[in-house]
Amino acid sequence: MGAGHAHKLYRPARSPVHALPPHCKIAAVLCFVLAVVATPRTALWAFALYALLLAAVAAAARVPAAFLLKRLLIEVPFVAFAVLMPFVATGPRVHVLGLSLSESGLWGAWNILAKGTLGVAASVLLAATTELRGLLLGLQRLRMPPLLVQIASFMIRYGDVIADELRRMRIARLSRGFEARGVRHWGVLAKSAGALFIRSYERGERVHLAMVSRGYTGTLPAPDAAAATAAEWTRAAALPAAALAVCLLGWTL
Repeated sequence: MGAGHAHKLYRPARSPVHALPPHCKIAAVLCFVLAVVATPRTALWAFALYALLLAAVAAAARVPAAFLLKRLLIEVPFVAFAVLMPFVATGPRVHVLGLSLSESGLWGAWNILAKGTLGVAASVLLAATTELRGLLLGLQRLRMPPLLVQIASFMIRYGDVIADELRRMRIARLSRGFEARGVRHWGVLAKSAGALFIRSYERGERVHLAMVSRGYTGTLPAPDAAAATAAEWTRAAALPAAALAVCLLGWTL
């Protein structure tokens, strides 16, 4: 069910975080994110504590700060959206460096940036300490619908195949002297995207027919993930428990 190769986010290491069962880590990250989202946006100190908790987990997992910060770049599009909020939101205005900004927009931008960054950082740590096959088995152990687990498995298996197909198409265009330099070349790029879609669809049909001919009935045979011990659940619960305590303090103080 899982892919046999390691993904770029995974960092092999021997650490207490790596040793935890995948479904324990998935549940811990989910509960941590829920606690972060439930925290009032005005409790600025709470988000600093959340960042310290994640830093402690990264240190225990031996994940370098540079590795974590580099992977956080995936949230850049959301950052761009958050930056626009103080300019377009309505309500009382405040002046910052000569700019008239919406007070509610500033709080909304901070809310998105703080909670989004913490959520992405927690997800990156999960991926850095858990193999892809382990993530899929963990989802299976947590009783995620089997169809969704299969879709995720196929995405992992054939994502690299599609990316390699796209790379070959790019090389073919370059070998014919094509180089996208402006709007007039968008048609060629659109045709390439269409061709890639058709090839991917046809490949999917061939793979499905091959699976059916080998007895596929809608479920994939896979070993069940081993049950976690009480000690493992306790170690995994340390992060969400601390986050819950911070969230409760954020609402009471």
